[in-house]
Amino acid sequence: MNQVFIGKSIEQELRLQERSVVWLARKLNCNRTNVYKIFNRTTIDTELLLKISNVLQRNFFEEYTCRLDFNKESEA
Repeated sequence: MNQVFIGKSIEQELRLQERSVVWLARKLNCNRTNVYKIFNRTTIDTELLLKISNVLQRNFFEEYTCRLDFNKESEA
């Protein structure tokens, strides 16, 4: 199963929307250095991900939920 690189997904979405790092930093009430740190993350706090999802109008949780596999549990 492929690992989700959530920071890169956030960065790609920001670029697709042609928004700046400064714009996202303002929306998240942080400085741009923190936004660059988010871009390098492989994991992220759910509250922060919710906030980013709302700001960018994209459900980043889908990148995780599409990987759910309940069949393994029922086979055990």
